[in-house]
Amino acid sequence: MSSGIGAIIGAYLWGWLADRIGRRIVFIGTVLNFSIATGLLYFTPDNGWVYLAILRFFVGVGVGGLYCVDLPLVQEFMPSHKRGWVGGLVTCVIPLGVGLGAVLGAIMGTDQWRLLFAIGVLPAVLVLLVRLWVPESPRWLCRQGRYDEARKSLAWALQVQPSELPLPSAADAGPIVKTSWFDLFKYPRSLIVSWLGNAGAQTGVYGITLWAPALFVLLLRVTPQEAAKMMILLSVTGFLGRISFSWFSELLGRRVAGGLLGLGAGALTIIAGYHYDVTLFGMSAFWLLLAAAFFFADGGFAIVGPYAAEVWPSHLRTTGMGSAYGFGGIGKIIGPVGLALIVGSNNYLKPDVPLTQIPTAFVYLGCWFLMAGAVYLFFGLETRGKSIEQIDKELNATADVAASATIRRA
Repeated sequence: MSSGIGAIIGAYLWGWLADRIGRRIVFIGTVLNFSIATGLLYFTPDNGWVYLAILRFFVGVGVGGLYCVDLPLVQEFMPSHKRGWVGGLVTCVIPLGVGLGAVLGAIMGTDQWRLLFAIGVLPAVLVLLVRLWVPESPRWLCRQGRYDEARKSLAWALQVQPSELPLPSAADAGPIVKTSWFDLFKYPRSLIVSWLGNAGAQTGVYGITLWAPALFVLLLRVTPQEAAKMMILLSVTGFLGRISFSWFSELLGRRVAGGLLGLGAGALTIIAGYHYDVTLFGMSAFWLLLAAAFFFADGGFAIVGPYAAEVWPSHLRTTGMGSAYGFGGIGKIIGPVGLALIVGSNNYLKPDVPLTQIPTAFVYLGCWFLMAGAVYLFFGLETRGKSIEQIDKELNATADVAASATIRRA
């Protein structure tokens, strides 16, 4: 919970900073943030849960910030027809990192847990690579009026000499705009889509991730170790889902792919809850249905993250994405708490669900997915195939119309 709260704050703070001072420097800052905080956990004293919780909070701050700057940095180097595909693939690496952590945890003995924190410092090496190799986003540089640097950055991406490219101008990049957090409210449709889409997806997926291992132990009479192994299938289907949804985003468009995520995950989650005690082909139908649901639930994050950046104008891209991820992070709290209130449990952190209440609990989680799907389908802005400049123009035109209407009413 400490890390989750830190991620909410980090997403808002680092996201805003990335629009103010640049993508590259914030990327470096977030990596150093969570790497150093993780390394300091090596010194956790015995029974030092307060020390652990404080440093995990700072780990969350860095991780939440990284998520909100790495995708926009990649997107702003990508051509329009590959932006959804490549942005989705970036999210596919996250489950691999989680899996690597699990493997390291399985290899090391229970008395070597401090070494896991020491290994967590290694991502700081990435900072050297970024500092030496990766330039600042050319689009961000253009918006700051730094046109020569923008040309050099674009030349790096295209692997040509800067002299071979024309020098950008204010006519190409648009006016220099200072970022204000309150400008987010000038784009209500972007706010609804990114905030509610993140809230629905995060509440549902973290609810399943939290509950599935405990319910496998309870329902299938397996050991916690066996339940952990059963989670591997969910991880595999989630990873396959991320690759698939990266492709779906270009094939079907962002709105339809987002709707497919919500409707598929929501329906399968609800069906799983009503079949918690059913056997299919000699295996638990509950387990198989949750694995199928995870194809949509976890796989859909190849849409949720990249799309939350695309629906904001360039000068608010990381601020908007950070606000969406931070708002959605509340789902990590309201998921278990809401579940506890529904089933009448007094334990709000890890509510004990009676077997008869499992269908109700999974209807609750499934409805969050369904809400996200409906938001993407009916309120989503289609960004497939559109350049960032075209998206900016459409968003700003909408904001100008809304502002004019407000002035007329006043």
